[in-house]
Amino acid sequence: MASGDTKEVATDLLPLLRHYKDGTVERFIASPYIPPSPHDPATGVSSKDVTISPLVSARLYLPASATQKLPVLVYFHGGGFCIESAFSLFNHRYVNALVSESNAVAVSVEYRLAPENPLPAAYDDSWAALQWVAYHSVDRGADDKSQHRDSWLAEHADFDRLFIGGDSAGANIVHHLAIRAGSEPLPGDLKILGAFLAQPYFWGSDPIGSESPDLHTEENLIQRIWTCVYPSAPGGIDNPAINPFSPDASSVAALGCARLLVCVSGEDELRERGIRYFEEVKRSGWRGEKIELFEVEGEGHAFHFFGFGSENAKRMITRLASFVSQTRLASS
Repeated sequence: MASGDTKEVATDLLPLLRHYKDGTVERFIASPYIPPSPHDPATGVSSKDVTISPLVSARLYLPASATQKLPVLVYFHGGGFCIESAFSLFNHRYVNALVSESNAVAVSVEYRLAPENPLPAAYDDSWAALQWVAYHSVDRGADDKSQHRDSWLAEHADFDRLFIGGDSAGANIVHHLAIRAGSEPLPGDLKILGAFLAQPYFWGSDPIGSESPDLHTEENLIQRIWTCVYPSAPGGIDNPAINPFSPDASSVAALGCARLLVCVSGEDELRERGIRYFEEVKRSGWRGEKIELFEVEGEGHAFHFFGFGSENAKRMITRLASFVSQTRLASS
């Protein structure tokens, strides 16, 4: 490229992306787009894409045996808030497998990515998507045109079994949605039965547990990602959005869900944060029914995406699917 055509770099977030001062972004790590399928040949799961608002869209999944009311999973993908998509190969085959095993209806949310749309854009988009799903639980009459209602949700969703879940940055989003749902009612006063946080993207300036101090520098990729995706965050890496244990963070006792599953893996740099989160919720006075911790030894971050089909990835998906397919306690 001629020197006169070289664009000026604003942020080098290698190996993930490069952000230029003209606003464009070049992404280097991302799985390819894959279209929805009316009938997956391996699982029989159907999928389609929907528009929720001018800013938010989603991919919906319906299992082959959709002959009764089914649990609903609203899923948020990972990727550090800056890469990946609900429409990518990694996420499509993952949610497809979750739906097949759990026999649930799923809504995989396509939220806006940073750095083009810095946080809190992803949080706002995700809350809007959750509200859209909740609107389907309210019978507002045939003449209502305030929301685009989807037939799969209207006909097949059991809204008494609403779950939210996410991986990495998506798990971070799930935490914030559950906190918000604890104080701000969803349409129809719909309640979240369960939430799963898989390898949640939490961090902070001070090491905890077995974390190496070498990880807590401005050069570390974990911190560089946060600075890129939320440059205006007060407190930086200790902002409550990334550090739920900071003094300014909302108490995890306020989580607005009845059940919680936290998943970690033994070789993940974020492992200690997930375990600390589990422990903090247990001793917080949270009034939910049940919290569980699931750990896969010997695996790193996002192993169930990069090693999809491996025995440990299958174990992970089976554990998440069993969480989503559970029913409400008879006494509740």
